[in-house]
Amino acid sequence: MKSLLSSWPFWAFLSAAFAALTAIFAKVGVENIQSDFATLIRTIVILGVVLAIVLASGQWQPLSGISARTYLFLILSGIATGASWLCYFRALKLGQAAQVAPIDKLSVVLVAVFGVAFLGESLSIVSWLGIVLIAAGAGIIAWQA
Repeated sequence: MKSLLSSWPFWAFLSAAFAALTAIFAKVGVENIQSDFATLIRTIVILGVVLAIVLASGQWQPLSGISARTYLFLILSGIATGASWLCYFRALKLGQAAQVAPIDKLSVVLVAVFGVAFLGESLSIVSWLGIVLIAAGAGIIAWQA
């Protein structure tokens, strides 16, 4: 069990499963509420859950020990996350979950491209083929749903 808990594929699969549930729960949740307000409620819940986990697991760190560079990139990540959530909830309000979620998952394609462009990562030809197939699959699902 310990090896499973330290396995990135395990956590990545759980992330995908929870993301899928997020789409389904959010689609129902935004039916009778403005999407931005729904995002606010969701964010408050997430803040409480993550705070409880950090405190319960003893992961709290002194804020003064965090570098300015780390703060900068975490702040930028937070802004990007907030923008993503606002756009995602707006899309769910307007479209079907089966159409919105695949387009949202084009983030996989963009992460690969950005990772190569900005982080110096490299992908094999087979990996690029997979990225192209993900993009094509997302488009097919979104426009055929």
